[in-house]
Amino acid sequence: MPRIEFYVLPSSTDEGRLRAACQLAAKAWRQGLGVFLRGEHDDQCAELDELLWRFKAESFVPHARLTDDDTAPVLIGSDTPPAGFGSGLLINLNTRLPMDIDRYSRVIEIVNQSPALLAACRENFRQYRQRGYDPQRVEL
Repeated sequence: MPRIEFYVLPSSTDEGRLRAACQLAAKAWRQGLGVFLRGEHDDQCAELDELLWRFKAESFVPHARLTDDDTAPVLIGSDTPPAGFGSGLLINLNTRLPMDIDRYSRVIEIVNQSPALLAACRENFRQYRQRGYDPQRVEL
């Protein structure tokens, strides 16, 4: 059963949320984990792709859009990664729960203070509990 955490940011900006996702992806990759960044839609996935190139000038995170290359250690997409992806980290920026939660060893949902996102994430928290998971809240 995966460890599920809700990382709560004090701001309400989308950029802060995406930057946090990039930082978490970089850290997990350096620890040897495969990472799937699950975006809400193609525009958000493109923004994540661009941000991973520039969010830290002194480091590089090998990544790719799922539609371009499904073998990179950090994948970005709005669907499910390929079967060979393994059991790494899912950073879920999508407002819906993933269908394949149990394939990951860890799931992180990043929450900011946007009212619509807060409502969606509260619902996800309830759904995780209803499905038997024990989601944890982490204040950043």
